[in-house]
Amino acid sequence: MVLLAGTLSRNTHLHEEWACPMVKCQRNLLFLLAFFLPLLLTATVSHAQWSTVGPDGGDVRSLSYDPHNPDRIFLGTSAGTLFLSTNGGASWSRFTHFGSGDDFVVDHVVIDPTDSSVMYVATWSVNGQTAGGDVFRTSNGGKSWQALPGMHGKSIRALAMSVSNPKLLVAGALDGVFRSTDRGSSWQQISPERHAEIKNIESIAVDPRNPDVIYAGTWHLPWKTENGGQTWQPIKKGMIDDSDVFSIIVDRDSSSVVYVSACSGIYKSENAGELFHKVQGIPFSARRTRVLHQDPTNPAVVYAGTTEGLWRTQDAGKNWSRISDANIIVNDVLVDPRRPSHVLLATDRSGVLASNSAGTSFEASNQGFAHRQVATMVTDHNDPSTVYAGLVNDKEFGGVFISHDSGAHWQQKSAGLEGRDVFALQETGNGALLAGTNRGIFLLEATDRQWRPINNVVKEISKTRVVRASGKSSKKKTLVSRTFVRSQLNSRVTDIEVFANKWLAATTKGLFISSDHGKTWRGGAVLGEKDFVSVQSQGDLVVGASRSAVVVSTDGGSTWKQAGVPSSVRLVYGVAVAPDSQIWMATREGAYHSDDLGKNWQHAYAGLPPNNVTWIANDDSGKRLLATGYGSGQVFESTDLGRSWHEAGNSGYPIHAVAVMRGRLLAATAFDGIVLQPRGEAQNPSRAGNANSGGSRLK
Repeated sequence: MVLLAGTLSRNTHLHEEWACPMVKCQRNLLFLLAFFLPLLLTATVSHAQWSTVGPDGGDVRSLSYDPHNPDRIFLGTSAGTLFLSTNGGASWSRFTHFGSGDDFVVDHVVIDPTDSSVMYVATWSVNGQTAGGDVFRTSNGGKSWQALPGMHGKSIRALAMSVSNPKLLVAGALDGVFRSTDRGSSWQQISPERHAEIKNIESIAVDPRNPDVIYAGTWHLPWKTENGGQTWQPIKKGMIDDSDVFSIIVDRDSSSVVYVSACSGIYKSENAGELFHKVQGIPFSARRTRVLHQDPTNPAVVYAGTTEGLWRTQDAGKNWSRISDANIIVNDVLVDPRRPSHVLLATDRSGVLASNSAGTSFEASNQGFAHRQVATMVTDHNDPSTVYAGLVNDKEFGGVFISHDSGAHWQQKSAGLEGRDVFALQETGNGALLAGTNRGIFLLEATDRQWRPINNVVKEISKTRVVRASGKSSKKKTLVSRTFVRSQLNSRVTDIEVFANKWLAATTKGLFISSDHGKTWRGGAVLGEKDFVSVQSQGDLVVGASRSAVVVSTDGGSTWKQAGVPSSVRLVYGVAVAPDSQIWMATREGAYHSDDLGKNWQHAYAGLPPNNVTWIANDDSGKRLLATGYGSGQVFESTDLGRSWHEAGNSGYPIHAVAVMRGRLLAATAFDGIVLQPRGEAQNPSRAGNANSGGSRLK
């Protein structure tokens, strides 16, 4: 077996590069989510028919346990999904999803200690380039949810419930601090409207004994009110100016003890915020402390979840030590109130990490939870139970994953990729797997343990000169000299195709062809086009697509012609070639097909969405065409070469690529890993194989 891999680089994780001031960081976070689907006012329960098969792990934003049963733990993600564990975090199941797309970040889940069927979920999102969000409430344990009218459209970054009065909730939003005294049915802004400083609220804490005492951390400094918001005062003495406040906790036994985490470090006050002292013992670096969490049984034990691992103090902040690996980004910490040695971490990329020794050691605890951005996948031609998945945005925890049992278990195969995103995977006839990365193409032989780059580009430069023949003859002759210039293919590789003895790669620098199994590549811009997103072939017919153009070759890529893309098409997602040499084009304006090598195109209406058809593939083994649409869970199928289409399955997840495994459809999602079609829904269980298409794998 030979493996090749490649990737698409996307925006960084939400807490990967936090820096002062918070305003700059949050602006980046908004743009990160700007392409997601519009916000929906009520939560929707996810489709239960298709199952998530992994790879396990990924991003976790928040953890919260049921006060009446700490074995019931809720997990929030950065894509609007809530997961549930009923066994203390040992395994997880998808519980509900907020919104119609992936635009809600679930940072806070609050459960009423007097009635655990009452829950609140705070979300923030971006709809276009406008910040927004909601507070959702359920009164029946999550069977149904309501977006609370008083907070609709607000970007909710913090939510806290009063320990002494569960009817009282305090929310922090970009436009100030809001309070409800009737379990969220109505809200009042308790910070001055349009205040120059009390805005961009990132953290909230309520005094456990006096609910009128509220602390609010902003992207600049912390503030405090002692009278329910009638008056506010800054509490910054002892803190470095311009300190973005990520987390605030008030000691439950002594309200005068307050901990604050900011981009400039961790601070402790012993006089209710009148004076802070910076915590010593944590070495200075680019670290950001995302969350502070006090042990529920021992107030002297405080955990600090940072972008460089988990830190802990056992003497009320005098001394700190790191108790996890430094490469772990911690978003939240949960400590079992019955057994404080049981600690769970919500992390970026690593999913949930669990310790039964108060942090002495941690292990992954992600069974049933997958929050991975799968850019591409392929099943093995010789063993349909073997699936390869290419991931993006997971750095050292991502790359390529392999499952030999239809997704039940996964093994990471990424050594040598050095954190590159994997964007395209393709298998050759002799069992090789080809792909590309955001920085070139890599190769993994069956006997190797580490990927190696195969990015040698050879460009031939010919020079001609005319010389006079020697002697008395006046004849002239033309001499041709050839030189070869070598370089490295270090660009983004978005698609790879294999046919006959050639490999083709669609890259941001053009189309490249290798005739020696990747030892060397030749190519570049084609007819002026460079940024290619797709390349597909059928015999000597090769079709490549950029975002605005399609090029066609009938001699295996030696010469090219420009296809006549309709003027109505503004954005091309990808192309496919059917067995009858018909070319299919997936575009924002719908699906188009051509039976004359791209000279003329017809819009395909019958059974397909009229616009935003983002992916079309030719399933060689099933002799059918498959297609998907943007933001849709539907897979469309044609068995008559595209003359008519019908739904082949509905995953219930927004999907962007499909493969076929023993007749069942596998779908790659933007945030939920790979999902598998149930056996009863498969149209023809005898079919097996891959759906091969170049389209853009991750929109």
